[in-house]
Amino acid sequence: MTPKSAARPPDDPARIRALADQLRKGQIRALARALTLADIGGDDAQVLMQALANDRRDTPVIGFTGPPGAGKSTLISAFIRTLREHGKTVAALAVDPSSPRSGGAILGDRARMGEHGSDPDVFIRSIASRGHLGGLALNIQASIDVLNAAGFNIVLLETVGAGQSEVEVAQAADATVVISAPGLGDELQAIKAGVLEIADILAVNKADLPGADSTAQQLMAMLSLRSDNRRSTPVIRTIATTGDGVSELVDAAYAAADAVTPEDRAIRAERQVLDRLANAGAALARSTLQDMDADERRDLIDRVRSGALDPLAAARRLLG
Repeated sequence: MTPKSAARPPDDPARIRALADQLRKGQIRALARALTLADIGGDDAQVLMQALANDRRDTPVIGFTGPPGAGKSTLISAFIRTLREHGKTVAALAVDPSSPRSGGAILGDRARMGEHGSDPDVFIRSIASRGHLGGLALNIQASIDVLNAAGFNIVLLETVGAGQSEVEVAQAADATVVISAPGLGDELQAIKAGVLEIADILAVNKADLPGADSTAQQLMAMLSLRSDNRRSTPVIRTIATTGDGVSELVDAAYAAADAVTPEDRAIRAERQVLDRLANAGAALARSTLQDMDADERRDLIDRVRSGALDPLAAARRLLG
């Protein structure tokens, strides 16, 4: 199988190590470049991650998920505002759907949380999901490692918000906030998606709307369905536009992150490696398909569709 075009040659490893040094010094352009490398993956990303291997810290990582319409971006913006009032430096990764034309994130870095755009102690980056299921981007953990090395006090993750494929955020975050809102049918959706199971905190946003109390009560009732060994999960009513309940949400997020033990982190790290290996294999197969000669790809598709070739055998062929 011959690729239609040669891959971009890797950068000079010395330049990438110099980039890592600039990142540690807080240079914003170096941070942006490092995140791009981490997001793309490949040889350059591997060199960068090796250069940053000793810079990883136990920076709290807070994930936010929930369906469209729950007000995630507005609530996260209020969350950041409260953190800044306490002097915390903040990095936020907002995972957006991919553009079908460019492959990049559809929404811009600052469009969703624009009030923080001029704050030098807040860094907001939109990352394209590139069709990756689970609500997060393929190389999200590498991006988190970059932000840790840059020295931020806290890292926030916002998922795509696709609804029923958001549970992956729990693998990357120390604490997961599941955001609901009255009238969205979130309670039933949470059960279907398993999102309720991964919530460390349940936030009922837009709590000034009718039905907010009922939504909170139903969610609290559903917590009885969780396993006995899970710690108590707070249900917090918030109004992102006014800031009501946001300080309580920040405190709850830090408490949940502080409760994560070294053993918990070790188990999560092992799961992340397994997930990244599986995702890398899928990405490699997809890339190989895209780079194949058109006639060869059509022949492979036709053979699988006709049953002449088993999909597993085809995948093995793609991966060599």
